[in-house]
Formats: sequence, C-alpha cells, structure tokens
Amino acid sequence: MPNARIAGIGMYVPEQVVTNFDLEKYMETSDAWIQERTGIKERRYAKRTGETTTTMGVEAAKLAIKNAGITADEIDFIIFATLSPDYYFPGCGVLVQRAMKMKEIGALDVRNQCSGFVYALSVGDQYIRSGMYKNILVIGSDKHSFGLDFSTRGRNVSVIFGDGAGAVVLQPTEKEGQGILSTHLHCDGNSAEILAMYNPGTHANYWVDEKLADFDDAEIGQMFMSHAMVDKAQNFPFMDGPSVFKKAIVKIPEAVMEALDANKLATTDIDMLIPHQANLRISQFVQQQLGLPDSHVYNNIQRYGNTTAASIPIALYEAWAEGKIKENDIVCLASFGSGFTWGSALIRW
Repeated sequence: MPNARIAGIGMYVPEQVVTNFDLEKYMETSDAWIQERTGIKERRYAKRTGETTTTMGVEAAKLAIKNAGITADEIDFIIFATLSPDYYFPGCGVLVQRAMKMKEIGALDVRNQCSGFVYALSVGDQYIRSGMYKNILVIGSDKHSFGLDFSTRGRNVSVIFGDGAGAVVLQPTEKEGQGILSTHLHCDGNSAEILAMYNPGTHANYWVDEKLADFDDAEIGQMFMSHAMVDKAQNFPFMDGPSVFKKAIVKIPEAVMEALDANKLATTDIDMLIPHQANLRISQFVQQQLGLPDSHVYNNIQRYGNTTAASIPIALYEAWAEGKIKENDIVCLASFGSGFTWGSALIRW
C-alpha cells in the first residue's frame, strides 16, 4: 500500500496589508493591545470584488501544481477546505475545477474551519493509500475580511483574522516510511456555540430557548430577514476567546503526542512543528509544553493573522521555501478550531 507524499506546495496572500494601526481607525484598539494578546502585527485583506476564496485558492493551487512538476490536467481529485465559500452553495471545489479548466474530476468541500486543512489532508491521504487517485489537489483558503464586525463591539474577533490560501499536491510514494505517516482527527460538539457564526442558519428549533431567548416568535420565523439578527450581531462570528484558548492548549499537544506515539517517535524527533496559526500565545504555550526549541516551531501569524483553513499550508510553504524543512525531516501539523475539532498529521518529508 503506497503512502501519500506532498509532491508540490503553494500559497497565495492578497497584496493589501492591513496593520494594527489601520484597525485603530475603525475600533477602540491599539497595536500594543493586539500584539500582547495575539502576537499579530498585520494581516492581508482580499479585494472587495474580484478576489474570492476560490480565486485565492486557484493561485495557491497553480504554484503547488508547478512545484509538483505536473499540469492541472493531471489532477484527478480536488479537496477544498474553507469556512468562507464564494456561495452558500455550490462549494469552492467545483469552482476551482472550472477556473483551472480541469477534466470532469470529482471535488469535495470540507467544512472543518481551522482544522479544515488537516481534515482535508487526511481524506486525501486515504484516497492515495487506496489507490483510487494519483494526483490530489488539497486547498485551504479563507476570505474573512468580507464578514467581520469592524466596530469596537467586534474587535476581539476582527483583529485576529486575515485572508489567504495554501495548497498541496498529494501523490503516492512506495518508499517505506516516507510521506504522510499518519493522521489523527477528533471533535467535541459540546462547546460548539462558543466559537461559531450563528446566522444564516436553520438552528433555531434546536437551541433557540438557550441562545436566542431575546427573539420573539416572529423574529425567529423570519431569521434570515430579521433586522434583529443584525442588531444582535448574529451575522458575525462569535468567539469566547478564553474558553477556546484553554481548550486549544490541551488538545493540540495531545494531538501531537498521539501522532508521535502512533509512529513510535518522541518530541525530540520533531524537526518542524507547524501549528494552526490561531494565536501566537497558543503556539508558544504548546511549544513550551512539548519542550521544542524555537528553531523547530514555525509561526507566521505575526504577518498574516489567522487565515483558518489556509494557515497551516501557508506556514508549511514558507517554512519549506525558507529551507527550514528538508528531505527526511519529521514534520508535524497540528490544528484546533471551531466545533470543537482538532487533529494532527505526521509527515516524513
């Protein structure tokens, strides 16, 4: 049975740089406040029109395909991870197929938010191992800037997120012990609402009594059109930051250790840890828990913010491009996000 290897990798971020000082113009915040809590100095925002989750994904895909030494016509399956698709439906995968003029191949969209890329990579790994596909394009892309609350009310969330995309091409390898060694996926839906975007949605009958008690029956019945939905900021992302932090610093190290244990390796065997770029403080805490030196952990949230499904492939590309990942290195990817979902992937490069 072949393993899947990353044969090519690419990334794309928009040209527009938005600094913390820029955000001071729209909300009560400061560069010092943002950096102290998140480590972020700046992020990228896509153009309001003409630059979408799909178009960013396509640009990252073009580079990944080029670096794999193949053409778009050789891709035989697409897996697209995002929380911000161009349309409510259809998903972005089919739009990539159209934009890149690929054959009538299959496309799968993954909606696991910050863990989306690790989940998508795991799915692609299984397809390669089964022999079903030979060249799988895996994309993580998100455009947050179109849907954030740029008022003081929404600053705890809005200062964190940015736009961008990353992509890899998976191919089979017969080299024993090479490529993706294992992936490990988990979820716990008990805290789903503490990191969520509630509307638009069809959830009212399920948890309205607890979460939407301020809405009357008429408002609930017209949830998609109600001004109350907007007035109560139900159409913006909600995050209980401290609760997410407390959970992430436990689950990310657990996922890393699970991957190492499954392959009879130790933390000292990790050459590069690429954590989801949610918050620099989370990454630093995880690094401390695992006892890893600075040279073995890659962070770029300072420049891009949290790009959700794109954060791991963007960081992976930059670490590789900077020569910090070399052949035969043990690379661990680890994520945690909304759901809650979390996971890890262990790779021998």
